[in-house]
Amino acid sequence: MSAPTGAGTTWNCPNFLGDLIVTASPTRTPLLAMSGGLNGVKETNNFMFAIDQEYTQTAASQPSITEDTAIAGAPTAITCVRSQVANTCQIVQEQVALSYPKISNMGKLSSSGVLTSGTPSVPTNELDWQIAKAMEKISRDMEYSIIQGAYVAHTVASTASTTRGLSAAIVEGGTVVAAGNAALTLTMIKTLLRNMYVAGAQFINPVFVVNAFQKQMLSTLFGYAPTDRNIGGVNIKQIETDFGNIGVLLDAFQVTSVVGLYDLSFVSVVTCPVPGKGNLFLEPLAKIGASEKHQIYGQLGLDHGPEFMHGHISGLATS
Repeated sequence: MSAPTGAGTTWNCPNFLGDLIVTASPTRTPLLAMSGGLNGVKETNNFMFAIDQEYTQTAASQPSITEDTAIAGAPTAITCVRSQVANTCQIVQEQVALSYPKISNMGKLSSSGVLTSGTPSVPTNELDWQIAKAMEKISRDMEYSIIQGAYVAHTVASTASTTRGLSAAIVEGGTVVAAGNAALTLTMIKTLLRNMYVAGAQFINPVFVVNAFQKQMLSTLFGYAPTDRNIGGVNIKQIETDFGNIGVLLDAFQVTSVVGLYDLSFVSVVTCPVPGKGNLFLEPLAKIGASEKHQIYGQLGLDHGPEFMHGHISGLATS
């Protein structure tokens, strides 16, 4: 099976019989769904959008001021200086193109397929199916961007804006525990939680986001299987900690060597709508030649909230 590319023709996009169409590529996008989906939670009329303004207080201490000092005058002034954290939207755009012969030759079947009498050719509408798969690609790409996106703010039309994902936000200002290529341990997790609490994390709706390998590691570390002659094994979906309950989310787009801890109360998809068209829309392209061409277009970004609300363990062993 080859990855999709180019316009669909009678010969590069053959028809087969049977109603089961599957892919081995990951298609579940749980973080995208929990962050507002492709329609987003927030809207902006500027590719660049503010996430928050942050400031740092001095270390807490006990005042020790004499009466004589207080009478003599006020102490040296203090000023809390704010800094703004921002992110950017990125363009998402896909084209679906089918030749007229491809559209009109739905009855032509591939010679390499299995031919069974009475079995319908699926899909019955190639254009609708290809549009649905393009939307699936956009969802997958956005899921990847939410986790692994690298930040670039465009300054000229020839530069692509790309949104900052959670991993980059944490590296820039959040809490990171470096595993040094060691296997995940309870000590690492306890250190992460403790350091996040000290940094100011609120643990309102925290979720461990892990790939398959680290999901199994979490189940091994926290699992307890009661004795039963018929049932065995564990599947840890929530962990109770000193800082509250933390969910466990399996995500194929998380880096295998990372255990991310994201507070989803502060994570949302941001859209920059095109006036008169909306957030993410389908429209026909100019007619050139014997084909049907459509594009899906949108402008999406991630509001990851204050960076210190999140953390991760990086550089974990993966075998």
